[in-house]
Amino acid sequence: MATVTFLRAETPLIVSLDIGTSSIRASLFDRMGRAVEGLMARRGLEIQTRSEGAAEADPDSILRSLFECLDQLMERIRPLKSGLGGVAACTFVNNILGIDETHRAVTPLTTYADTRAEREVAGLQSDFDESSVHDRTGCRFHPSYLPARFRWMARARPEWVGKAARWVSIGEYLELKLFGEAAVSHSVASWTGLQDRFRLVWDESLLAGLPIGSDKLSPLTDVNRPRRGLRPEFAGRWPELAEVPWFPAVGDGAAANVGSGCISSGQVAVTMGTTSAVRVVLFDPPQHLPPGLWCYRVDGKRSLLGGALSEGGSVFAWMRETLNLGAFRDLEGALAALEPDSHGLTVLPFLAGERAPGWAGQARGAIQGLSLATTPLEILRAAMESVAYRLFLVFELLRPLVPGEPRVVASGGALLGSPAWLQIVADVLGRPVHVCEEAEATSRGAALLALESLGAIRSLEEIPHFIRPGCQADPHRHARYQKAMERQKELYQMLIESKKFDYRNSKQIQKAHI
Repeated sequence: MATVTFLRAETPLIVSLDIGTSSIRASLFDRMGRAVEGLMARRGLEIQTRSEGAAEADPDSILRSLFECLDQLMERIRPLKSGLGGVAACTFVNNILGIDETHRAVTPLTTYADTRAEREVAGLQSDFDESSVHDRTGCRFHPSYLPARFRWMARARPEWVGKAARWVSIGEYLELKLFGEAAVSHSVASWTGLQDRFRLVWDESLLAGLPIGSDKLSPLTDVNRPRRGLRPEFAGRWPELAEVPWFPAVGDGAAANVGSGCISSGQVAVTMGTTSAVRVVLFDPPQHLPPGLWCYRVDGKRSLLGGALSEGGSVFAWMRETLNLGAFRDLEGALAALEPDSHGLTVLPFLAGERAPGWAGQARGAIQGLSLATTPLEILRAAMESVAYRLFLVFELLRPLVPGEPRVVASGGALLGSPAWLQIVADVLGRPVHVCEEAEATSRGAALLALESLGAIRSLEEIPHFIRPGCQADPHRHARYQKAMERQKELYQMLIESKKFDYRNSKQIQKAHI
């Protein structure tokens, strides 16, 4: 991780606010994108999940934790008489909450992991040409996106729809509290499934088939259009930030690519934190998208092509707790010592439904091949390998759309915290995987975009990015994993693909009878 002492930090300095799925952070970066040593505050964040598929959080609790982090950070910065140039922000995306006319939350914050809207997908596919909507918005119909969730709310939570004067993301909610008004960046809006990715406007033809219109959504803006002038209560709380520019929040995936140095088609980012993703930044995105990928926005000039998985570090954490592996003396060493696919297990790691590449929101996890000889360690290793197989499928879809031979760069705490998992990913992909040494890539990415907007740097390319060689791929292990992937495809077709067809076909038949 690139760090610098405060005395050696180059101005302007950027405060970066990062609302992630498991933690909230406030940190300080200098003009070269280096984290200033000792100037970071963190709080935990818990998403409440329930068996029916709910994944919710309290938006006011999130902001209280964020403000506490900012209090702690500013208390440390204040005696240093720093040259603060602005405040950047990034958040997890595909989140939404309803607010009333006074900007008070009237619903919980629902997140991308909420699967309760799965029943609405078939109806959307029947009412719209999904291929056309996908090409236009960059998003498929899926419970993680807002078209399905708004239809679900109208059916299952009509009181929410009735009370909400406006629908906002957590980044917009923060902006409303601080300034009394808010816009949503093209970056965050691109994750909703409601923004035309070419014209950068709300997609009115899609909204016409939903229970809300664009009048219930925030105006759109770009990431380089900040606000100034905090409301009095916050200006008094953080006087150093009262008149500096506050930039609109960007999506965490976009920020992670920028912060890890994957800022052009020459680098493909493989990121694994709570969830996972394979992404590449493009200035000239494809007009037509393969069904398994999405296309979001970094900002008004850059697109983000790739696919995201709901599984990643969350699968590891669930397995470790469920299989009681927490007391294992050397879990990492024991995992690395197991031979690839030596357990004979086939795992579908869909603990929170599937996103890319199959978009089966109703999918659930499965383990095939268990015997009396199977150990908990083998189940965990098989699950880690299974996530890597899903990353491979996304990478293979992405590869023909990227010119040349891009470098694969790994980032994210779950992946970089496990050398065994990193080696598995390299062997499954069959190519070298480099490592981004920036531990806080999302926070850094948001700060770099703010620095670019301020003109403090001419371009992201001039900033050093700390990428080193990581793992070489072993061709023998790659061949072994290819066979294991075929087993996973067969299990997927049997348990997920066939049921997905049956489910959607039955919904179409029901609609025809109606």
